[in-house]
Amino acid sequence: MNDIATIDKCFFVEIAELLSAARHTVKKAVDSVMVSTYWQIGRRIIEQEQKGKSRANYSDYLITNLSRYLGESFGKGFSEANLWNTRRFYLVFPDYPEFSRHCLENSSWSNINLIMRLDDREERQYYHSFNSIASVLYI
Repeated sequence: MNDIATIDKCFFVEIAELLSAARHTVKKAVDSVMVSTYWQIGRRIIEQEQKGKSRANYSDYLITNLSRYLGESFGKGFSEANLWNTRRFYLVFPDYPEFSRHCLENSSWSNINLIMRLDDREERQYYHSFNSIASVLYI
């Protein structure tokens, strides 16, 4: 009877490992899509601002109202600060779609958010490259 329990336990562990791996893969996919979406939101904010470039403080007005709208529509996660970060993301990485395949693909939003605050472009690229390597090695 103990042999059956041991065999079952190995089977159960194997199934649990499959589920864990699947969850990890799904999380990475979701993170990747959300990072891309944040860049697109930043791009759209900049485009909308440029249409109204003669208006004073249009960015503040736009971000405040967009935050309210998205908060009502989707709940938490769309604070003014977060939207300012998406805007900055686009400005710092205007070539994100090309760059992401090489350096940002494995980066989380929180890592990108920290690294994009660095003033030096080469320093940002170094940390993104390092982060991508670390993510691959962690898997």
